[in-house]
Amino acid sequence: MRALNTTLAFALASFAICAAPHGVEAHPHVWVTMKETVLYDKGAITGLQQAWTFDEMYTQTAIEGLDKNGDGKYDREELKELAQVNIDGLKEFDYFTYAKLGQTPLKFKPPVDYWLEYTDKGILTLYFTLPLEAPVPADAHGFNFSVFDSSFFIAFDFAEADAIKLSSNAPAGCKPSINEPPEDSQEKQLSEAFGGAMSDGGTVSIGSTRTVAIECSKS
Repeated sequence: MRALNTTLAFALASFAICAAPHGVEAHPHVWVTMKETVLYDKGAITGLQQAWTFDEMYTQTAIEGLDKNGDGKYDREELKELAQVNIDGLKEFDYFTYAKLGQTPLKFKPPVDYWLEYTDKGILTLYFTLPLEAPVPADAHGFNFSVFDSSFFIAFDFAEADAIKLSSNAPAGCKPSINEPPEDSQEKQLSEAFGGAMSDGGTVSIGSTRTVAIECSKS
């Protein structure tokens, strides 16, 4: 039974992603708030370090039956199997992460350094690093990436604060920017159609395919 519980969340998500209709009928069932760090080493972009915070409803479904010692807390060891299930399930969907140099797609290696964290606010955050298959020179023009689910089953959106960072060894003069999708894009229309006010005064939307671009000034 415990093994079933640990696989429940992404097993259901994977099924629904495959079966979900595309277009205006689609709507999200899981919300993810992202924080992204662009990693640098020896003057090159080497990958992305990601932190995805899931919504409370998803979290409660995912952690059911995982409190092995019954203390009401979920440490990294208790969440280890679920983290592996998440990473394995995301592989089929390329981790919903797409990078380009200009218009040329870039490939990632399998993720490393992944784990789940459960906070006292009752939510899960998945941390993982996606190394690029080939590093990109920091001064190369046009590096960009986006994180999205084209089926709209999962709504990805950036955190309100510190959404995009560059690692501490990034070259001086490099900075990220988040570019909004066109006003007439399907993502923008769906976000407006399904967005609305929450009972606590906040807002909810399906997110949108916003692209992060890194530009470096010439020295």
